[in-house]
Amino acid sequence: MISRNYSFKIKKGDEVRILLGKDRGRNGKVIRLLTKAGKILVEGINLSKRHVRKSKEREGGVIELVKPIDISNVALICSHCKQPTRVGFEMNGKVKQRICRKCREAVI
Repeated sequence: MISRNYSFKIKKGDEVRILLGKDRGRNGKVIRLLTKAGKILVEGINLSKRHVRKSKEREGGVIELVKPIDISNVALICSHCKQPTRVGFEMNGKVKQRICRKCREAVI
């Protein structure tokens, strides 16, 4: 398998909308980026339950885990127009900024 580092237009802490899968249409905050796999972890999205056996360190039971979702299955939500959008880039002086493709405002 070829290991590839993906470049993401979505950053940690961004608000995203899920486009495909069982959580389609829901919004969440990006917790972590998995750059080699091309996936992200979104808070409260794509949860699965895991049954854990009791041990000395922890008690047993059912825990919920956040599973990774592919980067192509999410869209960034613009902080100005509050709609899912694609991300573009513009040079503002010597600073490269992410911009919303719908309202043309800088994404914070």
